[in-house]
Amino acid sequence: MNKRTCTLATALVTTLALGATGCSDGTKSDGSRDRKNPAVANNGAVVGGTPQRGGTLTVLSNQDFTHLDPARNWVMPDMDFGTRLLYRTLVTYTAEPGAKGSELTPDLAEDLGTPSNGAKTWTFRLKPGLKYEDGTPITSQDIKHNVERSFSPDLPGGPDYAARYLVGGKDYRGPAQGKHLDSVKTPDARTIVFELHTSFAEFPFAATLPTFAPVPPSQDKGPQYDSRPFSSGPYKVETYARDKQLVLVRNTHWDPKTDSVRKAYPDRIVVTMGLKGNQIDDRLIASSGTDASAVSWAQLRPESISKVLTKADVKARLLAESSSCNEMVQMHTGRAPFDDLKVRQAVQYALDREAIVTAAGGPAVVDASTAAMPGTLFTGGKQPDTLKIPLSGDVEKAKQLLKEAGKADGFSTRLTVSMNDKRIAEAIQESLGRAGIKVTIETVDPSAFYDTIGDTKSRTDLVYTGWCPDYPSGSTFLPFVFDGRFIKVKGNSGNHSLFKDDATMKRMDEIAAMSDGAQANKAWQDLDGQILAKAPVAPGASKRRTLLIGTNVAGAYGHTSWSGQLDYATVGLKDPSKSTN
Repeated sequence: MNKRTCTLATALVTTLALGATGCSDGTKSDGSRDRKNPAVANNGAVVGGTPQRGGTLTVLSNQDFTHLDPARNWVMPDMDFGTRLLYRTLVTYTAEPGAKGSELTPDLAEDLGTPSNGAKTWTFRLKPGLKYEDGTPITSQDIKHNVERSFSPDLPGGPDYAARYLVGGKDYRGPAQGKHLDSVKTPDARTIVFELHTSFAEFPFAATLPTFAPVPPSQDKGPQYDSRPFSSGPYKVETYARDKQLVLVRNTHWDPKTDSVRKAYPDRIVVTMGLKGNQIDDRLIASSGTDASAVSWAQLRPESISKVLTKADVKARLLAESSSCNEMVQMHTGRAPFDDLKVRQAVQYALDREAIVTAAGGPAVVDASTAAMPGTLFTGGKQPDTLKIPLSGDVEKAKQLLKEAGKADGFSTRLTVSMNDKRIAEAIQESLGRAGIKVTIETVDPSAFYDTIGDTKSRTDLVYTGWCPDYPSGSTFLPFVFDGRFIKVKGNSGNHSLFKDDATMKRMDEIAAMSDGAQANKAWQDLDGQILAKAPVAPGASKRRTLLIGTNVAGAYGHTSWSGQLDYATVGLKDPSKSTN
């Protein structure tokens, strides 16, 4: 193990510990839960006891999945659902509540990978006996194929760690016409080797992503694969009607002896889509009939929070782990008037983050943000406040900045938000309006939101969105949100401010090359404030993922590594006979 691997791995463990005890998630520094916040009573605990095998678990959802194709799946809840139920990856996270859920464990691979050549080469050996839903063996060549197809222009939107790190990835465009990446080698059916152009001690964390799930070439249907991924996990797709319903049934060729993580308690999992958010909340609060065996997909609507927290029996079924994500107003820095620093700074000063907190459900479940990265990536688990702007904003300062920018009379612009965040959009609209910035709101269905804002030619000047670190390191946040070298015309992810600053990118490269993990962590934290001073974004809020489960649901907890989403590896039913098959 070389020096970089050792020191950086130690720093990651330290970061995990800091994030788990940070003030922002309702947990005290001694590890005990803060009883002053009623929303976090179940944090770090399993709700409902141990499930029994059988029955139908219902997921009530207001949306379709953004993507289930493992080459395109890069939205935290979707990744949780896909990698826990439909396909396995080289490495995954342990199925445990609290800080233990941030620990890595082998999945398809026998171990967490073997580094060599200064952590520029990583070798994984697959477990024996792994099979797909039709009984055919899972091979290293199938993992290579999915890694290669993740480069395809017709499969945008997925994790791009492969493109950032693999030798030859910069100019590769996928396996069409038989073109392959020489930097991914498969010397035999159970061995896969990745050759990187730089040291990457954190590669095992990246290997948890859907990019590193297998896709057999014989089943690859290009963009159509999104509707019928071929299962290597405990469940397979029985039916999938877009925007209506997804039904999963058992994959009888999944062998639990090869899988220490997934428990696969239910016989069937039915995702019912297209429901109204308030309808879902009310049904789960009542928890009658088949809804007792149901869970919510999306977070509670803000107006439902008080209904839950004021009823002890309902509050006992609430999951509200920190999402570890941070949301912000991202401004199109390449388009007037937001190509002017003073205009962008005016937005930072005009924004009322207290109003955003109220609109999103209140301080029990939402924290105002003072940085770009979430608190879990800072020492002590708490965001610094480098801008020193009052949480309610400073309207006079905003007006002054607009005047200096030649916009004394203000201007009009458009803001795109997910339909789930309409109330937040209205808070942004009102607060910017105080300074003379007239905002028109455009709402998009959650399943289409990222594709919409990822189209850089047709998107609006402003978007309200966030980013979740793929694992606890600043390297998984700032480069993905602010490195202009990876902006795509379509399928653009993370950098929705289209920020391309030479000094920032140079500093990112310097930090990535640091051999001391603690030094790198501190450098990422410092760079956060330096980027905010250039104002590509205005910090918004960090939410807990508030999910309600039915009275017949067991084995439930919000998984810390999946932004607080329900861990589908362990959830099931107390009494399967009470559900509908």
